[in-house]
Amino acid sequence: MTVHLTPTQVLAALGVLLTLVLVLVLSWRFSVRAARRAADTARTGTRLMSLTGRTALTAAGIVGVQWTVITHPGNTTLLLVVLGLPAVIASYTLTRALTVLTEETPRSRRDRR
Repeated sequence: MTVHLTPTQVLAALGVLLTLVLVLVLSWRFSVRAARRAADTARTGTRLMSLTGRTALTAAGIVGVQWTVITHPGNTTLLLVVLGLPAVIASYTLTRALTVLTEETPRSRRDRR
């Protein structure tokens, strides 16, 4: 069995094959970029949730200690320390929560020096 193809048919087949390869390569590259963007977004969201969790846990601890000291009165100095120290910790945590939320962009290969 022999196949007789004209030069036009051979060129058309090569063109179709080349187009198919280019489409596959480009779709692969776009999917890699999309996956990288999704991973970066997930990392940023994770940092935000981690910071939110730590802030909530710290607040719960502060409220627990303050509740204990306020419900058992007797020592004014202890009461002032228990109310003042958490205010300092809360201001530090709040300042960090509002200033640390930056989006880190990955470095490209050209930035390695």
